[in-house]
Amino acid sequence: MAPNFYAGLLMMIHQNKEIYDIALSSPYNRLSPLFGMSGSLPPDVITFGPDATCTLDTCPIEWTVYGYRPSLAANITFMVLFGLGGVLHAILGFRWKTWWFMSCMIVCSINACIGYGGRVWLYYEPFSFDAFLMQMICITIGPVWYCAATYVILGQTTTYFAPSLSRVKPIFFYFGFVTCDIISLALQAAGGAMSSTSSGSSHIGIDLALAGLAFQVATIVTFCSFLLDFIIRYFRSPQGRKAVTTIGPRLKIFFGFMFLAMLLTVVRSVYRLVELHEGYSGELIREEGLFIGLEGVLVVVSFYCLSIGHPGLVFKKSTKGSLEAGSENDVEL
Repeated sequence: MAPNFYAGLLMMIHQNKEIYDIALSSPYNRLSPLFGMSGSLPPDVITFGPDATCTLDTCPIEWTVYGYRPSLAANITFMVLFGLGGVLHAILGFRWKTWWFMSCMIVCSINACIGYGGRVWLYYEPFSFDAFLMQMICITIGPVWYCAATYVILGQTTTYFAPSLSRVKPIFFYFGFVTCDIISLALQAAGGAMSSTSSGSSHIGIDLALAGLAFQVATIVTFCSFLLDFIIRYFRSPQGRKAVTTIGPRLKIFFGFMFLAMLLTVVRSVYRLVELHEGYSGELIREEGLFIGLEGVLVVVSFYCLSIGHPGLVFKKSTKGSLEAGSENDVEL
């Protein structure tokens, strides 16, 4: 998710006090009882934005965007898991010389650590606008990095094993899906910019941002379809049966965990799409349990799936030499 989208949306809410008051006065908003039936904030109190005046000492936790202090234990756990996962991918990357894949996974690890570090910051300063932006942006864009790595992997996989069994040319996985990711991010950035310049008076900006996220979900679903189709066709083919005999269970582990990682990412992305559709005054954003389970857990499991099913287990000299006589070249991912 582009940073401009979140910055624009947050500034939209902060700058347009009238819209903010309407949201607070809604009978579906949990903050309404705190401010009375008028839905107005107390004088000189700013709960949200770069100029927020609230602290834990002066304002109740219910006045924050989330309505809770993020779990310290859960977010530190995610930081540790992503940090260890990044180290693991670095070791595997150097071991198997999968430079592209390793780079994407390490960036994903660092990005996630920063994001969950922002939620730890929010535990201590829940009204901090910088902490909110830091965790929202980094956590939201996290899967983009390992999705980019996986898109390239499938292109390499079809070229490496059986390009004739792929319904599209392998080069499409390099450029087609990466381009789709860029388009989705551009839509979200444009939506954020429009929301910011219009001070929230135009709904087109938010609609563009939602369209960008929906397009991203559609891209991942399409990729999963191509991946599953290739897996089925390959294992039914003579080449696939030979590869299973030659490589052993590593091949099924590689394909299985790659597909599982992307499937879990689809579930996670649908959840974030629904959350964004409700907005910052919706119910989902205030449910920390759902966030931990459908964001944190699913992404960290996907991250480790791509270490268990690491491409280096099958993309190596001995494997290629066994499948194609006379070939001694490694494939660099």
